Amino acid sequence: MFSFFKKKKVIPLIKLNGVIGNVGKFRQGIDFASQEETIKKAFSIKKALAVAISINSPGGSPVQSHLIHDFIRHQAKKNKKKVIIFAEDVAASGGYLIACAGDEIYANQSSIVGSIGVIYSSFGFKDLIQKIGVQRRVYTAGKNKSTLDPFMEEKQEDIERLKNIQLDLHKDFINVVEKSRSTKLKKGGEIELFSGEFWSGRKAKELGLIDGIGNTDQILREKFGDDVVIKKFEKEKGWLARKLSSKSHADQVISILEERSIWQRYGF
Repeated sequence: MFSFFKKKKVIPLIKLNGVIGNVGKFRQGIDFASQEETIKKAFSIKKALAVAISINSPGGSPVQSHLIHDFIRHQAKKNKKKVIIFAEDVAASGGYLIACAGDEIYANQSSIVGSIGVIYSSFGFKDLIQKIGVQRRVYTAGKNKSTLDPFMEEKQEDIERLKNIQLDLHKDFINVVEKSRSTKLKKGGEIELFSGEFWSGRKAKELGLIDGIGNTDQILREKFGDDVVIKKFEKEKGWLARKLSSKSHADQVISILEERSIWQRYGF
């Protein structure tokens, strides 16, 4: 299958683009199930000098982020391949967690990098439904089943329970970053690396979150020569997804707005 590349210097390039997890009714972001075979194929090129991964993601599902990160590390170890990560516009939150699967991380000086934190957002509609005369009827088995229901009064015990979960997830995220970046991280200064803040690529390099500034072609050719062949691997949108997404303009608009709200946290 890959005989064409046998006598050439090859770098497989995996493209990961979008929100992590399912977004909207018919739009699918980056998730493990849809990326597993793509990642396997890229690492299966035996003559490859390394595997490059380009990430453009504002984050999303913590679970999918961990699954993809761990699978990349597993494939790297199994196939004895170095992993080089490139951040495009954004590698933030779960996008940066996946980036930590790299042995080296690069970004543009204007890329958005970091946001090592956990967020949950919602709305409260209790006063609104009372104003318009709507009664909320909820029946549960288990006193905490309706935790943080947006149509009911917020309870302090529910908030504390959610915060404890977020602290666990945040700790897991920090562990991944510390294991990946090890002594490269610039700790102890005025900036708190794990506060959820995000930075430009230039500042991220100063903080040790990335290794250098540069784009994919530039860095790979500097490392492996101008004659290197960059073989792109990217998940294609399936026939069913294309058909479904073309069914309703309303569905498309809602999906775009949902995804856009996540990107806009980082000014995009």
